Amino acid sequence: MAPYILARESWWITHMKNIQRNYWAYVIFVVPALLIYVTFYLYPLFQSLQYSLTKWNGINDPVFVGLSNFAKAISDEQFWVSFKNNIYFVLFSVFIQVPFIVFISIIVSSAKRFLNFYKLTVFLPCILSTASIGVIWQFIYSPDAGLLNQLLTAVGLESWKRIWLGDEATAFLSILLTNGWQWTGFYIVLVLAAIFAIPKEMLEAGEMDGATGWRKAWLLTIPLIRPVIMVTLLLSITGAMKALDIILIMTKGGPFGSSEVMASYMYKQAYTINDFGYANAIAVIVSLFTAVLSLIFQYINVKTREASE
Repeated sequence: MAPYILARESWWITHMKNIQRNYWAYVIFVVPALLIYVTFYLYPLFQSLQYSLTKWNGINDPVFVGLSNFAKAISDEQFWVSFKNNIYFVLFSVFIQVPFIVFISIIVSSAKRFLNFYKLTVFLPCILSTASIGVIWQFIYSPDAGLLNQLLTAVGLESWKRIWLGDEATAFLSILLTNGWQWTGFYIVLVLAAIFAIPKEMLEAGEMDGATGWRKAWLLTIPLIRPVIMVTLLLSITGAMKALDIILIMTKGGPFGSSEVMASYMYKQAYTINDFGYANAIAVIVSLFTAVLSLIFQYINVKTREASE
């Protein structure tokens, strides 16, 4: 059997080398993916850029207006409110949600019993549709029969009761908490996978050197799962820039535009006001701003890694 197996392995290696030398093999594998990328990403992107330079209601022929739509965005007060809210979304994700995710992941990873139950519990919200999440939390935030106000009444904090989604001061914060609740479990599972992939020998060696409890987490666990934390941060940033459905379901950008983000404002400009030219200009701004944030994040990530080495 051994000579037969060696012969098959030799044939397979020779066959793969022949494929690698064949130009058409690369074409067969690359072209379908390239076509999908061009059709569903590059073409819509360039078309959006084209329409952003026009005045178009979605029915009549577009009229070229140059950079007027971008100038309109600069002078549009509501656009800057939505821009500011996107910044808050990113800051919440980076400085509150991700540290909380790491904290909970470390606690869950140290559990001796019911580990699968904990993982299922934290992961459950992200398998629900955003529509379901939005409706559930609308009931929780309800000013009369909502769970949150009922709990505040039960513990004697009636002065803290609010019309959470109808108050300009609390509407956007309520959405941030809801969105965080929905997606935190997904990232916790990612971080848990990274923690469980750490070789036990390294952790045992750290414990022998006196690194136990939170000291072990800070000096060993967090540095070893740093690549996954960086991925979680990047996904959180891009997710914050794409937030739309949870806004439309819970507040529709209200009250008085206080919970509007750029994506929801773009949606309203296109499908409520029928100003598709301005909506495409906002889409271009969102894309550029997301790209800039990603580049800044990558730069900081590289510099931080170099400094740690």
